Amino acid sequence: MAKVTGLGGIFYKVEDPDRTRAWYQETLGIGGDWGASFPWKADETGEAFSLLSPFKTKTDYFDPSHAPFMINLRVDDLDELTAELEAKGIEMLGRQDEDYGKFAWILDCDGIKVELWEQIGPAPEA
Repeated sequence: MAKVTGLGGIFYKVEDPDRTRAWYQETLGIGGDWGASFPWKADETGEAFSLLSPFKTKTDYFDPSHAPFMINLRVDDLDELTAELEAKGIEMLGRQDEDYGKFAWILDCDGIKVELWEQIGPAPEA
């Protein structure tokens, strides 16, 4: 039987896609003609993974964004990236460290919540 092998992308609507692509290029250093492209490879933890994770309708985890989704981006050095973002005037919405990773949150130029994640261990057991 054929199977799904991973997350192919996140596609969403915004008023001005060129502005949004420019914001991601200028703010996070990612971009391209169609948006950011991320080749998959195992990192120093020995594994690399993405999640497709549904949340309850009334979750506050995506706040303060009003969008019904959130974008999670893997990063290689969260401490350095958050310092660079703060130097650019980007407000950090929060920060949290877990056994399996470090997290920080920002809003993009369209008010979409972006979760920045540095994986530091294997995925937690379900």
